[in-house]
Amino acid sequence: MTTYLPDGATSDTLAAPHAGFSPISLDELVESASLQTRIDRKYVLHRAEARTVLADLVEREPGVRVLDIDGRRDFAYESVYFDTPDLTSYHLAAHRRRRRFKVRTRTYLDSGEAWLEVKTRAARGSTVKERVEHEPDARCALGDGRRFVSATLDDAAIPAAADLPLSAGLVTRYRRTTLFLPGNAPGAPAARATLDTDLTWLLDEGTPAGRSAAVADLVVVETKTGSTPSCLDHLLWRSGHRPQRISKYGTGLAVLRPDLPGTPWRRVIRRYVEPSLTTSHDRST
Repeated sequence: MTTYLPDGATSDTLAAPHAGFSPISLDELVESASLQTRIDRKYVLHRAEARTVLADLVEREPGVRVLDIDGRRDFAYESVYFDTPDLTSYHLAAHRRRRRFKVRTRTYLDSGEAWLEVKTRAARGSTVKERVEHEPDARCALGDGRRFVSATLDDAAIPAAADLPLSAGLVTRYRRTTLFLPGNAPGAPAARATLDTDLTWLLDEGTPAGRSAAVADLVVVETKTGSTPSCLDHLLWRSGHRPQRISKYGTGLAVLRPDLPGTPWRRVIRRYVEPSLTTSHDRST
């Protein structure tokens, strides 16, 4: 399986800080902190800021562990998002509708494993993610997974779920490091955090209209917790970082399609994305 990286990207972008964490296996991480229903908090940091926060986390929180598979601690991901021709999913998010959703395939490029995922919103703003295994070579098509998507959206009371004409659109590629975060007190639930680097968005890839954008200097940190913020959230707050409205799908499409409404993500785009943004048209055409 080919690993895709944006121009100039490296495969060990946060290697020095996360080398200080003890390892955790995938099975142990899933057992201890799967959190398919959770509160997501997202932060946008520059690379140097992320290194400082991680170094501080190593010193302050000895119970934090990093996902380690065969000695590797960061992994290449690809997500293909599905939407209607009039971008129903995008517009629901742009207008902050409560009953919004995302449908995507997620491929772990290092192993070739792929999943079809549906994300919806539950009570009190929590995120619910359901997923099933998917064929990696068919990650740009729903195929038999269409029934799973329709049933999941219907269960979440998404209107006309079975009739939504979903097709592949925006593609994101990035590298991810995953942390296990122990509870803040004895008996408190554990949490997870992900750190995404080398983020690239691609639209209409392989066509004359194809375009891409990359933000090599940014790190998207996302904590995935129950109702209680994690030790990393508290550390980020003490360091002056606050949760930001960023969605890989919404932000990426707003960057590549500036004609679209993108109010929820404009602040992040202006403050963080645009200063380090590189864009290009598809070089394969």
